[in-house]
Amino acid sequence: MNTTAQINIDTNSRIPKYKQVIDSILRNINNGNLTLGEKIPSINQLSEEYLLSRDTVEKAYTILKKQKIIESVKGKGYYIAKIDLTIKLNVLFLVNKLSTYKLRIYNSFVSRMGANARVDLDIYHCEPLLFSNILEKKKHLYDHYVIMPHFKDENMQHMGCTDDILKSILSIPGDKLIILDRNLKSPSVESGRVYQDFTEDIHGALSKGIDRLKKFEKFILVYPNKSIYPYPTGIVTGFKRFCIQNDLDFEILNEIYDSMELRPKDIYIIIEENDLVNLVKQARDKNLKLGKDIGIISYNDTPLKELLGISVVSTNFIKMGEQAADMILNNSSHEIKNEFNFIQRFST
Repeated sequence: MNTTAQINIDTNSRIPKYKQVIDSILRNINNGNLTLGEKIPSINQLSEEYLLSRDTVEKAYTILKKQKIIESVKGKGYYIAKIDLTIKLNVLFLVNKLSTYKLRIYNSFVSRMGANARVDLDIYHCEPLLFSNILEKKKHLYDHYVIMPHFKDENMQHMGCTDDILKSILSIPGDKLIILDRNLKSPSVESGRVYQDFTEDIHGALSKGIDRLKKFEKFILVYPNKSIYPYPTGIVTGFKRFCIQNDLDFEILNEIYDSMELRPKDIYIIIEENDLVNLVKQARDKNLKLGKDIGIISYNDTPLKELLGISVVSTNFIKMGEQAADMILNNSSHEIKNEFNFIQRFST
């Protein structure tokens, strides 16, 4: 690297050092100190010169490679591959609802894409017609389309893709399309897919915790059967299968009602946040200890649930967004079932 190019590391800054390395290289490109094809120091050289760990420099270089700003040539080293940093990929990120979980996926996707992408967020509120209209208006405006296909029918029930919906999806070239969250069979082998299997996920997660959960005598799933944003019915199917296979007494409720008949040795699997709050309040009012007198498992993890010690069954939202971004950055498309886990905490 020429003598005018400098890596600036501020040891007193709270900005991670790998990010400072990235910012320094980008700044040198912008001011002309690094030019197209110019060689930059190796990971070991940069690590030694600036007293950085090798992992720190490697992380910075990995991100820059994914953004196609640098490239590595085997046996020769790293070189500047792009100097026009204004060129960006345009991505439409189309979600069915604006929830905490969807935003976690979106934010992890945007973070992974980095500076070389502009990502527009659009919401179709589970409405098939609105979904089709958005795609029709925007199908020629973006380099890539990331969609979460969850829809509702006239009875507010979660439904599959109709012929009209599939037609809208087919209007997007397969190499520009990534389907997230739902195991919708891609209309093209070129399409990417990162999905949950709602039936198998809840069944598998609860099965992993069966030894711990056997102390409870009745399993109660609180599944809102009519919601503005309906939940996949596969959750109910997987829950029933788990209970039947393990010979467990179970019940399915639409919501947590006021003045619930809370009984010792019941365990609740809760989907909506309002139901979780209502149940916890009622349990506390009756001096029932979570994890001992009654159990609670919430669907989808959040930092607050972790702080409060609420056990969860949850997919990894951050990883889902990152894997979708990686397909675009690496120009690859494949099928990935996202990880789904039972996380044991105090409430069970």
